[in-house]
Amino acid sequence: MVMANPSLLLESLFILSIIFLLPCLSTSCPEYQKQALLQFKFSVHAINPSFHALDSWNSSSSSCCLWDMVTCSSTSTSNSNSNSTSSVVIELHLSYLFAEFMPSNLLAPLFFIRSLRVLHLSWNSIYGQIPALGLGNLTNLVHLDLSSNWFNGSIPSQLFLLRHLQYLHLGFNSLEGRLSPKVGTLQDLRMLDLTSNRLSGELPEEIGNLAKLQRLSLRRNKFSNGIPSSISYLRDLELLFLANNSLSMEIPSDIGNLSNLSILALGKNKLTGGIPVSMQKLNKLYLLDLDGNLLTGEIPFWLFDFKGLQHLYLGGNNLTWNNNMKIVPKCTLSELSLRSCGLQGEIPEWISTQTNLFFLDLSMNQLHGPFPQWVAKIGVSYLILSHNKHSGSLPPALFRSSGLFVLALSHNNFSGELPKTIRDAKVLRILMLDRNNFSGPIPQSISQISELELLDLSHNRFSSNIFPVFNHQVNLLYADFSSNQFSGEVPTTFHPNIETLALGGNKFSGALPSNLAKLRNLQRLELQDNNISGELLNSLLQISNLQVLNLRNNSLQGSIPKTLSNLKNLRILDLSSNNLTGKIPIEFVNNLIGMIEAPPNRTSQTPNFVIAPFSSRININEFEVNELIVNWKKSKQGLSSHNIDMYFLLDLSNNQLSSEIPTSLGTLKALKMLNLSYNKLSGKIPTSLGDLQNVEGLDLSHNKLSGPIPTAFAKLQQLTTLDVSNNKLTGRIPIDGQMKTMADPNFYANNSDLCGFQIHVPCPEDIPPTPKVQEHDNKEEPWILLEAIRIGYPIGFLLTIGNIILAGYFNPSPPSNSHRRRLHPHRLIKQRI
Repeated sequence: MVMANPSLLLESLFILSIIFLLPCLSTSCPEYQKQALLQFKFSVHAINPSFHALDSWNSSSSSCCLWDMVTCSSTSTSNSNSNSTSSVVIELHLSYLFAEFMPSNLLAPLFFIRSLRVLHLSWNSIYGQIPALGLGNLTNLVHLDLSSNWFNGSIPSQLFLLRHLQYLHLGFNSLEGRLSPKVGTLQDLRMLDLTSNRLSGELPEEIGNLAKLQRLSLRRNKFSNGIPSSISYLRDLELLFLANNSLSMEIPSDIGNLSNLSILALGKNKLTGGIPVSMQKLNKLYLLDLDGNLLTGEIPFWLFDFKGLQHLYLGGNNLTWNNNMKIVPKCTLSELSLRSCGLQGEIPEWISTQTNLFFLDLSMNQLHGPFPQWVAKIGVSYLILSHNKHSGSLPPALFRSSGLFVLALSHNNFSGELPKTIRDAKVLRILMLDRNNFSGPIPQSISQISELELLDLSHNRFSSNIFPVFNHQVNLLYADFSSNQFSGEVPTTFHPNIETLALGGNKFSGALPSNLAKLRNLQRLELQDNNISGELLNSLLQISNLQVLNLRNNSLQGSIPKTLSNLKNLRILDLSSNNLTGKIPIEFVNNLIGMIEAPPNRTSQTPNFVIAPFSSRININEFEVNELIVNWKKSKQGLSSHNIDMYFLLDLSNNQLSSEIPTSLGTLKALKMLNLSYNKLSGKIPTSLGDLQNVEGLDLSHNKLSGPIPTAFAKLQQLTTLDVSNNKLTGRIPIDGQMKTMADPNFYANNSDLCGFQIHVPCPEDIPPTPKVQEHDNKEEPWILLEAIRIGYPIGFLLTIGNIILAGYFNPSPPSNSHRRRLHPHRLIKQRI
């Protein structure tokens, strides 16, 4: 073996070390840039002293080019006064820095670094307006990413002066206003992303000037009117995302000119007309999303000729499927939505050839027949066949698919028992079988589906007094077993993290179980329309997160416990149609913080599960989760689970509650509905109820209330329904404010002594006094009468004689007739009479 020359080896190592160390030794950034970065770090530390992500940025360092997240220019600039070289900062990668909120003005020092070409500030918690003047300094910027922050206000016009920009990402903020036509001046742009803001107005025609644009995403904003026809000029465009806006009118007829498009997403707008024929030229399409518009016409067969097409969404329009059309697709689809497309009969046979199907939505059609065996064999992961007419039992093979994530078969005519193979669906997360005719017990093996998060078996004919035991390994968050025939005690065998539990409309009996308290994260509990008896237990009142509690129409007894005030987050409480007695406790009212003030931007009670693989396009809010049925404004009404956080309701009607209405009820200013009817409440109506500024329905009927209706009710500007009938109320019905419109007499009927224009009964003070007849002395009346006769008789006689004479004088003489004789005056008088 030949030994290496030691001196030669040392020399080589030395040369290599010089090569590697030279840039580090010679490269330094300008001092003003170093100080600008240190000032930025200082500003961050002033807000959060424990911030350590920029620890490498320190004044003792020889050059800021050596700091983390900082990149300097690779080409150095010679210094005439020395042999050293100097580089400038050209890139700052500052994403994912802050977990806490930071004001946008702390960015000011960065805008002194005018050599910047790349600035990344995404996924921080920066709030406030985008600094306009500062950004205008960065005229060398090529790449700007401010996405996923809390920027608000409009897009500053100075941004459109950065003529070298190629990449601009402002998505996932709270930007408002219009998109300026000046956007057309950024003619070097390759990527423009404004996703998930609050931008509105028309899309400017000048967007067609961005001839180099390859990706355009404006989805999830509030843009309106039509898609500008100039968009067809963007011949390099590969990705076009305009979904989730309010765009209307027809899809531009020349959209087929975008021959490089691979993704065209126009879903969830208000687009009309048909699918343009020019789309046939888009032979590079990989994804086409036209879902949720107002498109009409027949679905063209040539859509299935795109060989590269894998994602096709046409559902939720007024499009129609030609059920007589026989097609042989050239594409291999992995996602297909033909929701509400007029499909009839059995599922089209050609779909069975799409063996790579991952997502299939054929809901809201007229499909019938048994569940297709081939669907079970394909192994679709997301299967939605709701709102059809399928019948028969479910094949056991359906649940043997190792990749079944979502199964939605609601609103069909499926029957029989659930197959025991349901336990094999190990990764099933959402199972919706509501509104069918399933019967028998729920298989105990369902509790072995460890990934199950949403389960809806409501409105079937399931029966049993033994419930599956969902152990701690099953993270079930939403469970609805309502409107079945379950019996026995109220089940509590659920994961402690469950958030919604609906058991109403069954035959559960006995007292409320004490171990309900272990369901500590429960937010919505529905037990209405059962046979539950006993008293309201303190254990139930330990579930501090509870926001909706419905115990309507049971046989609960005893008084309302004061400890109900522990449920400070309650927004909807329905204890109506029970046998509760005693007073309405003042303590219970004073601590219902959830009804006192409505917090802004509350989260919905429906778990938000993303269930589609592509671009998070479908979540649980797409599904028809059951409504909460309550008595709302004199009728049964369903409150949508998607926006149930908007409602605040207190219903204690149809009980045996007595004594006075607590004045503290007036503090529940978030209430939209208050129902105390059909009790034995007495005393006066508290004036404080006039402080319920958001109340829309107020029902105090069928009690023993007395006194007047408070004039403070005139302040109830949101009031649309008021019922105080069948009480002992008196006095004038208020006429000011919204009370002018409360004019249905039936809502005031059967009271003691109410009055007012609403019931067409005038109040005593409104009736004008009757004129008094002048009285005369009875002794004078005969004298006056005799005098009148004495004077009137001769005058009347003379007037009569005068009339006779005048009548004879002015009458013309009768024609001459020898046989006719003149009448005697007395006979003339008699004849005239």
